[in-house]
Amino acid sequence: MTMDWTFINALIRPELGGVLAVCWIVGYILKQTPRVPDWSIVYAVTVVGVLMACLLLGGSVESIIQGVLCGAVAVYGYQLIKQTAKGASGEGGHNERK
Repeated sequence: MTMDWTFINALIRPELGGVLAVCWIVGYILKQTPRVPDWSIVYAVTVVGVLMACLLLGGSVESIIQGVLCGAVAVYGYQLIKQTAKGASGEGGHNERK
């Protein structure tokens, strides 16, 4: 089964497009900040997504799930673009583990 953006778009409520954009921007800013470890960015972006979704939709389980989805898609989208660019430039060779 292949996943595409149509499937993802069906999962995230349309009114949360701004939340997704904010999550992407927050993640990008944190990535550029030297004192923020990479492993913590996904958690920060998820918290931002959940808080914003709860503010817009009200506190509910669905809001939390929507916030997590916005954070996850923002991180996935960033990695997709980054890794594609890396592969296109020839940097993304095979990882050799020893």
